[in-house]
Amino acid sequence: MTGTSLKDRIALITGASRGIGRATAKLLADEGAKVLLLGRDQKTLEAVDDEVNAAGGKATLIPLDLQDGASIDPLGPSLYERFGHLDIFVGNAAMLGGLRPLTHIPSDIWEKVLATNLTANWRLIRSLDPLLRLSDAGRVVFVTSSRVAAQGRAYWAPYSVSKAGLETLAKTYANETADSPVKVNLVDPGATATAMRAEAYPGEDQSTIKSPEQIAAKIVELCLPSVTETGQIVPVE
Repeated sequence: MTGTSLKDRIALITGASRGIGRATAKLLADEGAKVLLLGRDQKTLEAVDDEVNAAGGKATLIPLDLQDGASIDPLGPSLYERFGHLDIFVGNAAMLGGLRPLTHIPSDIWEKVLATNLTANWRLIRSLDPLLRLSDAGRVVFVTSSRVAAQGRAYWAPYSVSKAGLETLAKTYANETADSPVKVNLVDPGATATAMRAEAYPGEDQSTIKSPEQIAAKIVELCLPSVTETGQIVPVE
C-alpha cells in the first residue's frame, strides 16, 4: 500500500478503541481514509483520535453502545446527512462473555454477547446498506473466529454461536449484494494479542502470537476498491 490507496474514502470501524479495531482505524487513516471511530467509551476513542490526528489523519468519534439496538438504527441516516455515502464498514466489535458450561450461562451474558457480536451487525447492515450502495466500491469486512465457530468449542457457547451466526450473516449479505459494487468478506485472525484473547488464555505469552497490526493489514487490504472477492473467510497466516 502507498499511504494514499484509500484517500478520502469514508470508513466506519466498530470496536475502534482498542486491539484490532484501533490498529485498523490507524492504518486506514494512514492510507488516507477519513475514519469514523465507533465504540462505547468516549475517553478511549479520544485516545485513538489523538493518535490518528498526530499522524496527520482525520477521525470522527461515534460513542455508541452496540447492545442498545435502538441507537444503531439512526446511524445510517445521520452519516448520510454528513457524508452522503459510506465506502468502508469494518465490523470488529465483539465480546467473549467468559468461559463456562452451556447450562451455566446467565441469560444476561448470553443476550449481551449475541447482541454485540451478531444482532448489532445485522442492525448495522440494515442501517448502512443504502450508504454502502452509494459508494463506487463499498467494502465490508467482519472479524470472525472460524475454528471456534465451526467446532462448537466446549465452554465457549455464546461466542461460538455468535461467530457462526455472523459468518452466515456476512455470506448472506455478500450474496444479496453480488450484483452491486459492494463486496463483503470476513477476516479470521487466529491467535492475536488482544484483551479478549487474554481473557480466554490468561497465562499465554502474547509476544508469541500475532499482533493487532498484522490483522489490520489484512483487513485494510480487503477494503481496497480493487478487491473483487466477496463472501470469503480470509485467514491471517
